[in-house]
Amino acid sequence: MRVHCLALGGVDLTSAAGRMTMQVLGAVAEFKRDLLIERTNPGIARAKAEGKVMGRPSALSSKQQDEVLLLLAKGASVAAIARKYGTSRQTIMRVRAALAAA
Repeated sequence: MRVHCLALGGVDLTSAAGRMTMQVLGAVAEFKRDLLIERTNPGIARAKAEGKVMGRPSALSSKQQDEVLLLLAKGASVAAIARKYGTSRQTIMRVRAALAAA
């Protein structure tokens, strides 16, 4: 079976020249990816050093998180707390997990 890549001018990918072409294209793609990572990581490190908070904002404020912990300590269910704050059960469980980790 022969495979021809029309985007490369009909090069037969099973021939020696075709395999070499694909290897060169793969190496160039990997090089570009590595360059992107090299440029991105210092920017992320600088932003963190400047105190910028990375990622998605929390669904609950720190005051609300404290209230959630109090409700959990009093025995309220995760589902009831989630309904009260209009958030998901997973958000409440994440707050609870953060308390356990601390």
